[in-house]
Amino acid sequence: MQLEVMLILGVTFTLLLILGSPISVAIALSSFLALLPLYDPLTASQIIGQKIIVSLDNFGFLAIPFFILAGLLMNSGGIARRLIELAKVIAGPLPGALDHCTVIANMLFGAVSGSAVASAAAVGSAMGPLQKKEGYDPAFSAAVNIASCPSGLIIPPSGALILYALITGGTSITALFVAGYIPGILMGLSVMAVIALMSKKHPKTPANKKSMSEKMNVVIDAIPSLFLIVFVMGGMIAGIFTATEASAASVIYALILGFIYRELKVKALPQILTDAIISTSVVLFLVGASTAMGWVFSIAEIPEYVAAGMLTISNEPWVILLMMNIILLIMGTFLDLTPAILIFTPIFFPVATQIGVDPVHFGIIMVFNNCIGIFTPPVGSALFVGSAVSGVSLKRVMPHLWPMFWAETAALLLVTFVPSLSLWLPRLAGLVK
Repeated sequence: MQLEVMLILGVTFTLLLILGSPISVAIALSSFLALLPLYDPLTASQIIGQKIIVSLDNFGFLAIPFFILAGLLMNSGGIARRLIELAKVIAGPLPGALDHCTVIANMLFGAVSGSAVASAAAVGSAMGPLQKKEGYDPAFSAAVNIASCPSGLIIPPSGALILYALITGGTSITALFVAGYIPGILMGLSVMAVIALMSKKHPKTPANKKSMSEKMNVVIDAIPSLFLIVFVMGGMIAGIFTATEASAASVIYALILGFIYRELKVKALPQILTDAIISTSVVLFLVGASTAMGWVFSIAEIPEYVAAGMLTISNEPWVILLMMNIILLIMGTFLDLTPAILIFTPIFFPVATQIGVDPVHFGIIMVFNNCIGIFTPPVGSALFVGSAVSGVSLKRVMPHLWPMFWAETAALLLVTFVPSLSLWLPRLAGLVK
């Protein structure tokens, strides 16, 4: 009977995805159909509905709509432009400076907005005309934007890390946030390494032509935007507020900052709130449906089968982690970040803890993997947004994107097999042992 449940779940979920069904509907419907060998249709539908509703009765999930709203307020409040100007100053006279600037801007703006797609759109639309004017290769610059925009999803505050913490039911969000800094920066640096190699062959005009006083003005202008990260993380580490309270505080901060910059208009607020409600609804329904699927996983004992299968191949933690990485990288080409985390965390987390992997470290591995999936074909959301913003076809972008994919995969393996890259800062802060 368990095998029958597993087969129905896997086959129907795959077929629904092939047919173009929304991922949340595919998850909920395949979970319902998988229960039919065990229950009558009415009981199965009641169980799925109950699991979806009960799973959302969690105070921690309030952080999701607040961070989404904060990100939308930042997108409309002039923060992106200031962070891009700061990135130009940081990039300085490096060869290929505007491409380096794109990476830094994505790391900064992605961190404060919490959205790779928003970062790709904002940074790409601002940097594209400048890069074209300076004679940069549009296809290569588009690839840089696409590959670097997910780095901000690891650097806190991160909605993906919040989801992981809530699914695992005990992993500290604060510890995950602090753990994300070095791996997130490492992801950005891996793209910058590719840029540096290419820029030696094709030197470009430096991006930074400002005087020292102009540079200082740019830095001062960007400090209030950057202080959001200090405000949120400092408050959480100091124990002043929880992650949920920090998300609400970030909304207030972004709202005030947008009005101070005089770029956030009152008439824009209804549309921003509407967009936040829609995005929140999509994410929370996906969370609820994935929780129902996780319950079906448990009654079919799928995590146990996966653990037994992996341990049959090898008892070595590094071999099992390598297998997980390969599976996640492959599935990341078909699934977006949120559903991938929701689906695979309940399967892989018990295996990871069984072989002695720290839950915080494993959370970074999960999110890093799925961040790479955001820009890989055929379903990478950042891939399509970055290409559309740049006006360059995917056919021209893809040859430049593959070296960055392999560079980020190398960074992923480094993060996977050197746990201190994730755990050093949380240990320093006394958040993990």
